Amino acid sequence: MITVKDLKRYYGSGDMTVKALNGVSFEINKGEFVAIMGASGCGKTTLLRILALLDDATDGEYTIRGLKVSSLPEAERSYYRLTQVGYVFQDYALINEMTAAENVYILSMMEGKSKKESYKVALEALDKVGLKDKHDRIPDELSGGEKQRVAIARAIAKKPDIMFADEPCANLDTRNSEQVLEVFKDLNDNYGQTIVMVTHEPWHVKYVDRVITFQDGVLVSDEWVEEQ
Repeated sequence: MITVKDLKRYYGSGDMTVKALNGVSFEINKGEFVAIMGASGCGKTTLLRILALLDDATDGEYTIRGLKVSSLPEAERSYYRLTQVGYVFQDYALINEMTAAENVYILSMMEGKSKKESYKVALEALDKVGLKDKHDRIPDELSGGEKQRVAIARAIAKKPDIMFADEPCANLDTRNSEQVLEVFKDLNDNYGQTIVMVTHEPWHVKYVDRVITFQDGVLVSDEWVEEQ
């Protein structure tokens, strides 16, 4: 599903060049739940942003379902990002004045769906993350874990090929982190959702199928996780 070949992302020039990614290659198959791990500054988030079409690579290529998305014109990249890719931010990125349902269905409306259809899609997505009964709550009325689950619902509402999650539990305590990771696990196990998650917490590994580890912009290990 995802193929990455000799991916590079450099910042600066000359002696000041920072090699955030320095020739990374790997593949991720449909239905895998993959954790991207490594110390701060190793290139994890840079990689995720490039794969989610939020940033550009300096060199190399990457394909999703055989489509070389790294070479798409900007207008097509924007459309692909809007319709085919889900992204969960560590800070939730919810609109405070909107209810949970409104935060979820806003993307469907941006795709051209009617408000009625978008609302139905939003309720279905909120149901999958266990928050259908709180569809009318605004973010200030939700816990941190619930906010992140709304963000996950927003990401899956458009039924994306792949969901990318950047440190989704960074702002959560252990209990709320577990709830969020259980949602990811359920989406992966029961709906076949492909998930690529950046994390630095070793205990998160028990929820995933595979761990890709980075160090100084280079892939240093790629291992399957034994069932626990």
